[in-house]
Amino acid sequence: MRLAELGARGIFARVAADDAGTVVAVRAYFPCTLSGSVRQKTRWMMGIALAGWDRTGWGRPRAVADHWMRMRDRRAPLAVVILAVGYLAVPIWLLSLLMHGQADGASPYANGAYPIAFWLLVANGALLAWRLIARMIFTGRSYGMREAIWALPRFLVGNLVSLIAAPRAVFVYIGMLRGAAPVWDKTRHEFPDLPPDDVVTVNDSGLAAAAR
Repeated sequence: MRLAELGARGIFARVAADDAGTVVAVRAYFPCTLSGSVRQKTRWMMGIALAGWDRTGWGRPRAVADHWMRMRDRRAPLAVVILAVGYLAVPIWLLSLLMHGQADGASPYANGAYPIAFWLLVANGALLAWRLIARMIFTGRSYGMREAIWALPRFLVGNLVSLIAAPRAVFVYIGMLRGAAPVWDKTRHEFPDLPPDDVVTVNDSGLAAAAR
């Protein structure tokens, strides 16, 4: 973002590292435990969505794409609230359909009673399907069909991690605003090219140290 403010140009690049299709990317696995995943997500959410707002602010007044990308990064706390409401709404909606069906045999959406709500559900469902299909395609291109299929349940697990991490990130950020010293929450990482006994721990300075 600093380079963009100086007039430099940035792109999303997918660069091949070899003829086998391996791409240039971070090779570390995401933490495999719930507690480690929550700590990692908390760091990302606090640094990008909350503290990043303080450090980098917003772009130039007419830089629409820049504002869009910053807003997209900083929407996480609000998005998690909407996500939680959505997960609560699904069973409530199913219960409502069941109760209406038992009472009068008709769906509350029958005869176009709620056309706006119906088409909003259709649009959101289509966008969700498009996002999941894109996730599966790109996962499959890099890691194969098996991992592409696993991308679907991982989507739900990722939402669970976000729901737990969001309030934690907000509390940590509030503490920073009140003068508390920032604490680097350590996480344990494993890399596919290292032997199983080798691990990498991110230390307080933000540097990765390998240990056996």
